[in-house]
Amino acid sequence: MKTVKNAKTGAGQLCGLLLVDKPKRPTSMHVCRIIKRRLMNTGFPKSIKVGHGGTLDPLASGLVVVLVGKATRLCDVIMAGEKEYSAAIDLEHFSASCDLETRPEPVEIEKIPTRADVDLILKDFVGEISQAPPIYSAMWIGGKRAYEYARKGREVEMVKRPVFIRSIEVTSFAWPRLEIHITCGKGTYIRSLARDIGVALGTGGVLTELRRTRIGTMRIEDATPLDDVQDPLPVSALQVLSPELLMVIAPKGQCSDDRSADQRRGNSCGTRVPGDGGVEDDGSDQAVAGDDSDAGLEE
Repeated sequence: MKTVKNAKTGAGQLCGLLLVDKPKRPTSMHVCRIIKRRLMNTGFPKSIKVGHGGTLDPLASGLVVVLVGKATRLCDVIMAGEKEYSAAIDLEHFSASCDLETRPEPVEIEKIPTRADVDLILKDFVGEISQAPPIYSAMWIGGKRAYEYARKGREVEMVKRPVFIRSIEVTSFAWPRLEIHITCGKGTYIRSLARDIGVALGTGGVLTELRRTRIGTMRIEDATPLDDVQDPLPVSALQVLSPELLMVIAPKGQCSDDRSADQRRGNSCGTRVPGDGGVEDDGSDQAVAGDDSDAGLEE
């Protein structure tokens, strides 16, 4: 392979991913911008693409799969993976956003549910269900994001759609706080689930905590806390794509079978930069740094 002396003039095809443990407050795209900046501090060009495989709300913490270079083509593939979340729900309040983004309002409750009541109700939410996204979400409605209407006080109809929930496990229940662990498919809004559980119980339902612990085969235990990500960030810190994910890119001519040595170094697709293995990318994909399309959407 040809070695380029300056990353800014290279024409390589970097592929890799980084599992990040996102704290509360940053958006998923803000995480991508931090990773991109730290790659640039290593010597990569500004044109390097960095994206994510599934949005996590600012008020949530946990696993964000950051995709680098040609791996940004895998956004949809990663997003389609089954996910796991740990969530806490306040059953004494409701809010317009279904979480703490808007002010929780107390609700009148005729009867405080027992643990048996909770277990019985949760069974109705396992399997394929119809779910209306929160109005404070990034769903497109009439050419605008739903949250744009919500923040202007305009009412819009949020159409229900089918989602799949494999399991819901109660991890703790001490009125009014309910803690659950959810395994679900793409497109499930945990905020909506919290709201709907409350409605079914005849109580409130505000999501107060959310942590994503798994996407597909990738787990939070293997993620690096955002504050601990190296700066500058060498390509050796990126995780090599699995053969299955590489096959998704290979038909597009991005990778070839004779690059296994480079893959082991984290440079699964492309031209090496001395001492780093990094290359630039000129592709254009969804959910890449510079695109704020994920605001308020949870996968």
